Amino acid sequence: MSESSTPDGLSSQAEITAEIEALAHEFEQSGHPGPQPALDYPPYRSSRLRHPTKDLHRADPEEIELVAPVFGDHDVDALEADLTVQHGGQPVGERIVVTGRVVDGHGRPVRRQLVEVWQANAAGRYVHQRDQHPAPLDPHFTGAGRMLTDDDGRYRFTTIKPGPYPWRNHHNAWRPAHIHFSLFGTEFTQRLVTQMYFPGDQLFALDPIYQSITDPKARALLVAAYDHDVTQHEWATGYRWDIVLSGSMRTPLEREES
Repeated sequence: MSESSTPDGLSSQAEITAEIEALAHEFEQSGHPGPQPALDYPPYRSSRLRHPTKDLHRADPEEIELVAPVFGDHDVDALEADLTVQHGGQPVGERIVVTGRVVDGHGRPVRRQLVEVWQANAAGRYVHQRDQHPAPLDPHFTGAGRMLTDDDGRYRFTTIKPGPYPWRNHHNAWRPAHIHFSLFGTEFTQRLVTQMYFPGDQLFALDPIYQSITDPKARALLVAAYDHDVTQHEWATGYRWDIVLSGSMRTPLEREES
């Protein structure tokens, strides 16, 4: 890693890109991309501090469930799946519909699955005290929603397409537009978290979080497909993205810290 010449002392995008390309070549030559995403991925600077270094602690799920929150069909309102109608006015940005199925490795639907989403607004700003970069907040959009999958394992959210945003991994670092997804399974100890991206984003090649999934085929599973059948006339563009929980086509998930 060369010494940085950027004004803020951070690595340049050129340095990060060179590291990404070197690791991609290394993984391609080995034929073994390893865990997806990679636990310790140097271009993603904080992964060195955040990835698990010890064995996971074993816990008794039944004991945890005695004190964990409980939810059911009556606890999730249908309006929570529409992120554009929660605050009494229309949010700014491109309205989109994101839908898909949650399935197991054999394509069987995962029914009554709690699916939660959170995202930045159209300007790339989160409603969070740690997000203070100079982009406007939208008083009509907080960027959070949830719903339960139906009998076919299907979910459907109406929202605003999020914007890219800067982060301090390196100088002039920008994250591609994405939506965070959380799935809780049948118990709170089974929570899975991942991210969905949009097709054709020019920031993919520059983003070390996206590139930390070193298998190109696995990376592609995180990208939604534009679907004109989901698109609604004069209302919203549509995207389809299925979440596969097991098997060779399993959707890459974020690793838990320990």
